[in-house]
Amino acid sequence: MSRYHEIKHRVATTFQRHVGNPILVRLPNQPILETTGRKSGEARRTPIGGRRVGREFWIVSEFGEKSQYVRNIQADPRVRVRLRGRWHTGTAHLLPGDDPRARLRALPRLNSAAVRAIGTNLLTIRVDLDE
Repeated sequence: MSRYHEIKHRVATTFQRHVGNPILVRLPNQPILETTGRKSGEARRTPIGGRRVGREFWIVSEFGEKSQYVRNIQADPRVRVRLRGRWHTGTAHLLPGDDPRARLRALPRLNSAAVRAIGTNLLTIRVDLDE
């Protein structure tokens, strides 16, 4: 990762962790991804943007395998997703062979624009919902 991308990653994740995420997780209609912390074993909630298509929920991570929630998925792919105030269980799959830029065109525009703007290593994730 270039020095520029490293600084961009640090600034964005610091802002998300201390400002953006604490506000967004409180919004009732904000989609939330809940993973299990790979070290702590505790539930970790991350506001996300994405779209449900049938029994699948699609996300693009802006920092790929550097994202903490992606690392948690690698350790334990069982997740929960809150959509419109209702929790759904499922299994997350990292899809490095998928074209994340093309995928973003099918996801909500505001989030997709933010992911494109700050992302340095895009990665598509599909959650297969149990219900």
